[in-house]
Amino acid sequence: MARAVMRCVAYYRVSTVKQGASGLGLEAQQMSVSEYVGRQGWELVGSFTEIESGKKADRPQLLKALEHCRRYKATLVIAKLDRLARNVAFVSNLMEAGTDFVAVDFPHANRLTIHILAAVAEHEREAISARTKAALAAAKARGVKLGNPNGAAALAGLGNQAAVAANRIKTEQRRMEYARLFAEIKSEGFSTISSIVLELNRRGVPSPRGGKWHLATVHRHLK
Repeated sequence: MARAVMRCVAYYRVSTVKQGASGLGLEAQQMSVSEYVGRQGWELVGSFTEIESGKKADRPQLLKALEHCRRYKATLVIAKLDRLARNVAFVSNLMEAGTDFVAVDFPHANRLTIHILAAVAEHEREAISARTKAALAAAKARGVKLGNPNGAAALAGLGNQAAVAANRIKTEQRRMEYARLFAEIKSEGFSTISSIVLELNRRGVPSPRGGKWHLATVHRHLK
């Protein structure tokens, strides 16, 4: 007797109307989900796209996607965990709703790891917001008139601060991506540093400097 084909529903999210109209970010999500569903041999029975901020829990398209999952007894598939939410409570409520879901960037994650990653993502968002507010408050304390079109020098200074902050954010985001990747590799049974190095190089994942991974590099990132 042939085994029933697993059904799934795709959920995509972009943060702005501009991204939704241009396909920026959306096309990559669609490709990622399509490739994963194809490898698994699953049947895609629906797809829903949300244009909304990750901070908000009111998402009509997500609710429709979940309803579709219940109707077809399907699994919700997303490209990346942070496409779903950067909020621990939101992820918890979703999991308690009884709908199975898979994040393509972390398909082997269990309930515990999903909670941990959601918590880290939420902390990252709050830390970025706190640093931005602190930078603006410090600039104001130094006498910088924020929003003053005539303060060219002040704006230049703020521009430099923004560039530094952007670099820090990129560094943290890159560190988060590596953390997710290491956790995924560990969940597949690669427990030693040497085995992780071999698996990273086998997958063709570039190191932070664009070359191959070495024991010292992996050790530093794991710490």
